[in-house]
Amino acid sequence: MRRRPPGQPQTLPSSLPPVLRRVYAARGLSDPAQLALDLKHLLPPDQLLGIVPAAELLAQAIREQKRIVIAGDYDADGATATAVAVLGLKALGAASVGYVVPNRFTMGYGLSPPLVELARGQGAELLVTVDNGIASLAGIEAANAIGLPVVVTDHHLAGPELPAAAAIVNPNQPGCPFASKHLAGVGVMFYVLLALRARLRTEGAFGAGNGPNLAELLDLVALGTVADVVKLDYNNRILVQQGLARIRAGRARPGLMALLEAAGRTPERINAGDLGFVLGPRLNAAGRLDDMARGIECLLAPDRDTALPIAQELDKLNRERRGIEAQMRDDALALVAESDDVGVVLHEPDWHEGVVGLVASRVKDALHRPVIAFARAHERGMLKGSGRSIPGLHLRDALAAVDAKYPGLITRFGGHAMAAGLTMPEEGLAAFRTVFDVQCRALLDADALAQVIDSDGELGAQEFVLDTAHLIESAGPWGQGFPEPRFDGEFEVIDLRPIGKDGNHVRYRLRGPQGVINAVHFNGAETAVDGGRARAVYQLAINRWQDRETLELKIEQIEAAS
Repeated sequence: MRRRPPGQPQTLPSSLPPVLRRVYAARGLSDPAQLALDLKHLLPPDQLLGIVPAAELLAQAIREQKRIVIAGDYDADGATATAVAVLGLKALGAASVGYVVPNRFTMGYGLSPPLVELARGQGAELLVTVDNGIASLAGIEAANAIGLPVVVTDHHLAGPELPAAAAIVNPNQPGCPFASKHLAGVGVMFYVLLALRARLRTEGAFGAGNGPNLAELLDLVALGTVADVVKLDYNNRILVQQGLARIRAGRARPGLMALLEAAGRTPERINAGDLGFVLGPRLNAAGRLDDMARGIECLLAPDRDTALPIAQELDKLNRERRGIEAQMRDDALALVAESDDVGVVLHEPDWHEGVVGLVASRVKDALHRPVIAFARAHERGMLKGSGRSIPGLHLRDALAAVDAKYPGLITRFGGHAMAAGLTMPEEGLAAFRTVFDVQCRALLDADALAQVIDSDGELGAQEFVLDTAHLIESAGPWGQGFPEPRFDGEFEVIDLRPIGKDGNHVRYRLRGPQGVINAVHFNGAETAVDGGRARAVYQLAINRWQDRETLELKIEQIEAAS
């Protein structure tokens, strides 16, 4: 356990409750202006390099009633970005908008030449990528060869060569001055729509009006942003908070509301965690096991009657995904039981390609090591890998270093600091396992490999109340880079009991300075403390049951007190 640095709470308003002042300060929030999450505080679109030519191309396509086709991706960010593009362009006057999304198993990621042909078959006259394209050199070359202009909207890191697209909008492309480098793909597309609406206004497309209210798309922007686990900097917190407000008010897309219904959740109390752990997995299940077009169709559905059967299908796929993942996770943990590798590489011949990223994430969490899990690809003799990293190792850069030292070992790769994907020949797996471990050892020292949980300190007895939990719940959105508060303290363990189908979770009754309180530790059976005094790191949570609310602790780490 490690206490977060205290920050500068004195720069925040004294009217804030003390617990929030120190929590915000520990997250680097020292400017009181960043407490305001209104849309008027969003960074302006014109700071994005390439957004003006992109808006001009789209405006021309709308004027000339050209067929616009969106080239999406098969994860939640790509699905929400596709839906935002289709809905937004139609609202702005596009006469004909369609979409194509690659099949994970037969086409792979990004705008490939086969996906270009699919778009061409739909009659595309302008192709717009969402959440991909910055590395699609061959696909854009294929589009250019048939006279099909491409507008790239993406947020992934660029390689050494940019594609020859008609326009590129990506905050992470070289030379882009946009201050927030953490927009998700759906956020980039939302910004392009804002710029397009401004362009159409100058042309008088809306008469005396201002055009459609694009804020109606923010529920989808919030979902894609949280599900893609991008950093919730100030700009992203505005987007997520405004999207959550729409969902809580019952003004979300029918498909999103149907996903909540299928999951047994009500919209009134939804938070950012629900976007990432309830809605995101159900949407992602389509791309992992089947076809992300089903997820996109759910988001585009015009009403509940259309959306709910698709949402229920996605819920069923997600349950199937959980079963596959559990078996693969057990396999993976058995593989690493005797390993001392710093960079962990895993493969089993029968693993499911759509689930290896989740397995890499679970093993990364268990070992606190960078992990890449491989499955056999659709292409004979090839493997597809998905990796997850830890702070201190930029995974895409690590793969780039391996690729530079050993040309041909990796066929292609791409991604972010914390997540990346790659394809390679199966015969090179043993060599890759060795060189990836060497690369990780060179970049990670003992401090980086020490698994610690950051805490916001101890709560005073007067803060250990339901009101504090309500305060924290309403003070988000919390997420990647702006984590939900954790606290630590010492308690007497009154009793415990295993819960869950396999007894993997533990329900505690604890006594602290505030009295007796219930606590739950998910997947905590192996580290359970039975009796005596214990030190725990926990989150304050609200247990809601039959219109009754009680305070409880959600334990993340517990050990016997010394």
